[in-house]
Order: sequence, then C-alpha cells, then structure tokens
Amino acid sequence: MQIIENWNGHRVKLTWKRHFPLKGKPVTSVHGVCFYKENILLAYIKGRGFNFPGGHVENGETPEEAFHREAFEEGYVKGTIQYLGSIEVSHDENPLFDPNGKYPMVGYQAFFRMDVTECLPFRRELESATRVWVEPEEIPYVIDDHALALVVLEEALKDTKEMP
Repeated sequence: MQIIENWNGHRVKLTWKRHFPLKGKPVTSVHGVCFYKENILLAYIKGRGFNFPGGHVENGETPEEAFHREAFEEGYVKGTIQYLGSIEVSHDENPLFDPNGKYPMVGYQAFFRMDVTECLPFRRELESATRVWVEPEEIPYVIDDHALALVVLEEALKDTKEMP
C-alpha cells in the first residue's frame, strides 16, 4: 500500500513493505505495536498526539536496540520484539526536499511487534505525557497517524494469529 502525506509542507510518498530486509538501508526511525493483556499501547507525545511508541535511531544503535529504548522512554514497557516490516519514506516528489538536510531522499521507518513482559509504573519523566492501553478494534478511533499505521496494526494482529 502506498499513500502521499503532507509532513509540515513536505510531500512524502509512504509505502508499506512487509518483512522488508533492512541490511544496508538508511533506517531513520523505529516504531512498534506493543501488546499487553490483549490491549495495545498508545503514547501521547506533544505535537504528535496518540501514536505507537517510536522515534529516531541514535548513532550506533541497531533498529532493535532503538525500538527497545523508545518503547521504554515513551511507554515504560519492556518485552520481546519481532520485526514486521518498514515504511519506505520517499522524497522524490517533494519540491522542498533538502539534499543536505537531516533525512535521505529515501529512508525507512522500521516497525516491530512487542509482547510486553514488563509494564513499569508510568512516571512522566521522559518523552510522553501519558500512555493508554486500547483494545485493538478501538485503535482507529484513538490514534493520531496516517492510514499506514492501521496497515501496520493489521500486520501485528496477523502475526498474533500466526503465533503458536
């Protein structure tokens, strides 16, 4: 699935790529669907609203390490993760793209599924103002994100059904 989004005046093309191999690709951010007691974590981040936990990959981190860190920073959770796929972010139709800027012409947002093994007390000391646990069927009514977020959710739910 492919969509065009307006990110702060920038026209970006987003394409979901299930189980896309990331080796050698520029991964700019990581995100994930965190499951705990049959509910899904959404974190409220100022300026982003309610979303799946995630953020930028720090220098020297693997995508997996980055997602573990982001899940803790935004949701105060720890768990086991499984890679679902990536959203390819392309600026090839973005007239405002800066080739000397922070992001590559084509980058990738990696998405994971986390099965939460530790849900720690929420302290509001890091990035998020609050966290909520939402039933999967209620996510479309709460999440503040583009349409591909729901495609990722479906992938995470599909993987739930495929697990032993």
